[in-house]
Amino acid sequence: MFKTRIIPAFLILSSILLPTLAQADTNLLNVSYDVTREFYKDFNASFTQYWKAKTGETVIINQSHGGSSKQARSVADGLEADVISMNQAPDIDILYERSKLIPKDWQKRLPNSSSATNSTTVFLVRKGNPKNIKDWDDLIKPGIAVVIPNPKTSGNGKYSYLAAWGYVIKSGGNDAKAKEFVTKLFKNVPVLDTGGRGATTTFAQRDIGDALLTFENEVNLIKKELGDKFDVVYPSASILAENPVTVVDKFAKKHKTQAIAQAYVEYHFSEAGQEIAVHHYLRPTLDSVATKYKDRFKAINLFSVDEVFGGWGKAQKTHFSDGGTFDQIYQK
Repeated sequence: MFKTRIIPAFLILSSILLPTLAQADTNLLNVSYDVTREFYKDFNASFTQYWKAKTGETVIINQSHGGSSKQARSVADGLEADVISMNQAPDIDILYERSKLIPKDWQKRLPNSSSATNSTTVFLVRKGNPKNIKDWDDLIKPGIAVVIPNPKTSGNGKYSYLAAWGYVIKSGGNDAKAKEFVTKLFKNVPVLDTGGRGATTTFAQRDIGDALLTFENEVNLIKKELGDKFDVVYPSASILAENPVTVVDKFAKKHKTQAIAQAYVEYHFSEAGQEIAVHHYLRPTLDSVATKYKDRFKAINLFSVDEVFGGWGKAQKTHFSDGGTFDQIYQK
């Protein structure tokens, strides 16, 4: 006779759970801005492969994209991102200012004030440039329609606004002249989308506008995807757009993902991460990669927010706060 072996229930439960626990994946959420979808598709695949080879751990990276300022407010209001990657420092600063999710000095934790890549604002025009748009002055002429995302919700829009203002200042004008210039510019804006990708859709797919103001990496991706329907115009001067990234400490701690989130943000500054950035037309900050690809990026006179506007804090308060300069000039 065979004896029946009685196995305690807790051992059966353990045998079921242990393989499941051993195979459990780690999930990260990176909340980012509108025009980084393609970049992060490649970057995340590279990082997950790197992390698997290094640790044996499988990580699943989830993405959230939208207008940068709107995205940042969502995190500050409770969207539990492990990592945030924006196109301007103020959209990360509010995580400290509103919710104390990160330390005040978060920019000191990584090189280049935690900005792994740079870009700048350029113009995308219809093939052959039928309106002969060559520089900022051409954008304020009667009959020219310019597509710009909303500076109140989009970092892309803020940079376009500040680039136009700074162009006047760098050309010898004063704030009064700059305000007059930007007022004329926004009178030529037929629609304000909430983010950069929405503005791209308006211009490239809905065929609205004669020029799209957006980041250098975005216009190159549009040309790559849609072929010879458009030309890129580099103005005589434009703004330096820095793309910072950081761990969202409070949420990463809650999710027990601090170590992998830190490795993920550091990977942005690695040679592999920088190579991927170049592939997506983002300007690298690592010297070795920047030197290797120096011929890929057009030399242009770039000015910073600090240089022209006294820093993002001052620019935000003066131009984009409720009742600020943008609200004064944009009447629809």
